[in-house]
Amino acid sequence: EVQLVESGGGLVQPGGSLRLSCAASGFTFGNYDMSWVRQAPGKGPEWVSSINSGGGRTYYADSVKGRFTISRDNAKNTLYLQMTSLKPEDTAVYYCNAKYAFGPNYWGQGTQVTVSS
Repeated sequence: EVQLVESGGGLVQPGGSLRLSCAASGFTFGNYDMSWVRQAPGKGPEWVSSINSGGGRTYYADSVKGRFTISRDNAKNTLYLQMTSLKPEDTAVYYCNAKYAFGPNYWGQGTQVTVSS
């Protein structure tokens, strides 16, 4: 069974940091490009960041560039998102996504991040 399980969300004050994790199982994690996508209340999904299958290439939305860092550990089948200098507008449910050109996409169930004083 394919699973993507996000964790690490929570309530944090503006300026704080959080580290999200996405544990993958049931597919060959190292073959997949991975992304983080978020959805704020009442808004559509917003792409946040991506990393290629080998981990050597990373991409960021302008809104998070310089504050967020995506990484992966293929030996542990885990994707990460280190978030620093958090702002209230970062409040959203964060989802991890697995994409492979020769297979289906997979999504996790999401983890809530709330930035508020």
